[in-house]
Formats: sequence, structure tokens, C-alpha cells
Amino acid sequence: MAQEKLLVVEDDRNLVKLLKYNLEKEGYRVTAAADGEAGLAALRKDRPDLVVLDAMMPKLDGFEFLKIIRRETRVPVLMLTARKEEVDRVLGLELGADDYVTKPFGVRELLARVKALLRRAAPVSGDAPGAVLRAGGIALDPERYEVTVRGKAVALTTKEFEFLKLLLSAGGRALTRDQLLEKVWGYDRSMEIDTRTIDQHVARLREKLGPEGSVLATVKNVGYRIKAGA
Repeated sequence: MAQEKLLVVEDDRNLVKLLKYNLEKEGYRVTAAADGEAGLAALRKDRPDLVVLDAMMPKLDGFEFLKIIRRETRVPVLMLTARKEEVDRVLGLELGADDYVTKPFGVRELLARVKALLRRAAPVSGDAPGAVLRAGGIALDPERYEVTVRGKAVALTTKEFEFLKLLLSAGGRALTRDQLLEKVWGYDRSMEIDTRTIDQHVARLREKLGPEGSVLATVKNVGYRIKAGA
């Protein structure tokens, strides 16, 4: 039975009740906050293993909440949004959300995404310190959880970091979208996850890497790889 602590930051009381019931049924310990300021206080008081965060809230909305906590922690964040515009989803991912669900959503999908994020964030016992991975002017240090581009530190979200690490570790081999969903996001094909999630992360990652972003090569109808000779 899972014992991870979850913080739900959501101002819709009925939705909070629904989330608490289903998450606690899965064995999670759930704390709720009705606005961004209360959520920030709750996070600082008792650091959760994952935050389920509403985008639109009183006092401090989800986007501002993300800006603040990403200066303090890398706790995984699953964002809830009623706004379907792609720009809002991209903004959330850019600010540090690890995944998002658009309202209305199915409880089973949300539970699957929560489990996947927690699985990816869990430390693996016995892991040896990783060697620094390089491609072009990019250097990724798995032990320090640090990425630099031409010697300058670049701030990446958890998923961007894991995605880049996986591609660099593949040594130029192409990885399919299904492989990336499974290894980085923890999803399998049966979950019917929209693979555009991957493409949106790649777009943001390329932008953050600047000129070196060109080493992330798209393999048509397959997935992505690190460009040969990088």
C-alpha cells in the first residue's frame, strides 16, 4: 500500500472531496488547501511527495504557485486546468509542471498519472553515481541533477531532465514515443495517453537549450534521438 503524501491545491470543494476519496482509497495520505497561499504554506510545513495543483485559484493562481515552489523544490506537480488552450498547457510545463490533466477528467486517468509521476520520482536503491553525459555543448550530470549548455547552467523541469538524460544515454539510438512514455512518464500504450505531451516537452527543451537544442533530432513517425556527431 502506497504511503506517499499528496497535497491537493484546489478551490472546488466537491472536486477536493472526490480527489481525497479516490486518492486515499489508493493508500495515499492527502492534505488539501483551498487557495494558492494556503497551499504554499502547507507545502512548506510538510513537504509532500506530489502536488495536484489547480491552475485557476484565488489569492495565488497555479502558475504563480509554480514559479515560487520551483525556486525551492523539485517536488512533482500534476496540474489541473479547465482551460484547453495549448498556450496554457505549455506555460504550465514551462514553469515546472511535470504533467497536466484537463477538466473534466476521468478519475482512473488522474490516478494513473499520479502513480506514474511518483514512480518516476522515487529514488532507485543501489544506483551508482552516473557519469556526466555530453552531446555538443550540453553536459548533464545525473548525480548533481544539473545541466549546463556551453558551461552555463540551464534550469529544466523534472521531465525535461529525465527526457534529455534518456536520449543522451541512448548513444544516438532512436527512442520511440512509446518507449519515452513508458520510461520518462511511466505510461504504457493501454493508458491511451496523448503523445503530443512528448512533443510539447521537446519544444520547450529545445528552446531552453538554445543553439544546442538542434542536437535533439526528430525521427519521423518514430520518436527522437541525439543527432549523430553531436
